[in-house]
Amino acid sequence: MKAVIFAGGFGTRISEESGVRPKPMVEIGGKPILWHIMKTYAQHGIDEFIICCGYKGYYIKEYFSKYFIHTSDFTFDLKNNDMEVHKTEADPWKVTLIDTGLHTMTGGRLKRVKEYIGNETFCLTYGDGVSDVNITELIKFHKSQGTAATLTAVQQPGRFGAFKLGDSNPKVNSFREKPVGDGRESAWINGGFFVLEPSVIDHITGDDTVWEREPLETLAETGNLSAYKHTGFWQPMDTLRDKNVLEAMWDKGEAPWKVW
Repeated sequence: MKAVIFAGGFGTRISEESGVRPKPMVEIGGKPILWHIMKTYAQHGIDEFIICCGYKGYYIKEYFSKYFIHTSDFTFDLKNNDMEVHKTEADPWKVTLIDTGLHTMTGGRLKRVKEYIGNETFCLTYGDGVSDVNITELIKFHKSQGTAATLTAVQQPGRFGAFKLGDSNPKVNSFREKPVGDGRESAWINGGFFVLEPSVIDHITGDDTVWEREPLETLAETGNLSAYKHTGFWQPMDTLRDKNVLEAMWDKGEAPWKVW
């Protein structure tokens, strides 16, 4: 299974960092948050990634083009133009990096990488948040529901797309992105970490489509959106404060998302 990661936004709410590099490349513990997300997926056997690049995408491309070198010990024999690798800690990943446009919305970015996904179930998430969500159980849950899409439901007051979810029924019957004035701490919100069937891309019309609006709203209204309840750790990195919180957790050796 492949994991698609949105990594093309401007990251304006963390402009202190995103002014010099794309938000997914902001570092936690000396590694980009994008790397942390990929390590989580890899722990559950997913090692093929499709990165939807946009703003400063060249930064992400350069990082992975040099990833093997930066994670290896080696000797350069300059006279004979030879390199001997002594030890490497490079992850055995296959990473596809696609420029999905500077101003393309999330839905448009997903549509632009359709040919690289193929006709198989795939994962999708954002490149700016970490969690200890059990990806293996999430995928198993998705397959048991028979819906075209499953999102990970987390609890956080008022900042993200909220939806109605019954106690025993895992089907989402109403979805609204960032509802105004919704500050209820009990509200379940979209935490990302989707499992999707390729058919969901048919709900995306073009670059201007926001994944969290028309596509998810339509899937919910037609009974094709399920929610996997995650009550463990989940933290987006929207602001510099969020970044500092995650950094402090990592430095103390208390990073809940470090499942590898």
